[in-house]
Amino acid sequence: MELLRQLLLGGIGTLCFGMLFGIPRKCYLACAATGAVGWVTYELAVMLGIGAVTANLLAAIPLTLLARIFAVTLKAPVTVFLLSGIFPLVPGAGIYYTAYYFIQNDNLQMAASAADTVKIAAALAIGISVVLGLPFPRPKNNRTTPDKN
Repeated sequence: MELLRQLLLGGIGTLCFGMLFGIPRKCYLACAATGAVGWVTYELAVMLGIGAVTANLLAAIPLTLLARIFAVTLKAPVTVFLLSGIFPLVPGAGIYYTAYYFIQNDNLQMAASAADTVKIAAALAIGISVVLGLPFPRPKNNRTTPDKN
């Protein structure tokens, strides 16, 4: 029941961000699904005792794969789905606490918070890069003759 709630909340949060981001209306549900899948994957990994960095890496993989699939099927840029989809995973609290500890002049806490934040951001980047680097079939044209421009 908890994972179903997380799926719903991840999708709603992603959809709201997508609307603020100005994505096309035809992409609303796909963006919500992308974010929901990423968030549920992350939550499931955390429930299984996997650390936050690895959980973010694992969540970025199906999220990016789904973003690529939706980009092809809905004929939209992959960034529409990817940017909205990773929104729940971005370490906003880590960035906030890094800045907070910096202002408080607590260098030890700042360094620890910054290190964790950078690790999570790197895990997201690696997960996205791995999937975007995979070959992906292109949609076939319905044309029977090549263009003669």
